[in-house]
Amino acid sequence: MMTNYMEWIGSLSSLLGAFLIATHSEFSQYGWIAFIIANLALITFSVAIKRYGLLLQQVGFTVTSLLGLYHSGLI
Repeated sequence: MMTNYMEWIGSLSSLLGAFLIATHSEFSQYGWIAFIIANLALITFSVAIKRYGLLLQQVGFTVTSLLGLYHSGLI
């Protein structure tokens, strides 16, 4: 059951992050926070379903999300 929640949280947070960044608005930088939430949810999901290729991808995306947070000035 928890895996279903993690999958949906990851999917919806990813879409929100992409939308926010694509708007090029004053709120765009918060897209990186949505991506971090998505990354953590999908890391949890990939471990739970034992999909290590997906896990590697999400760890890589977490690094790029942290880089985005840094460049946006949020961290």
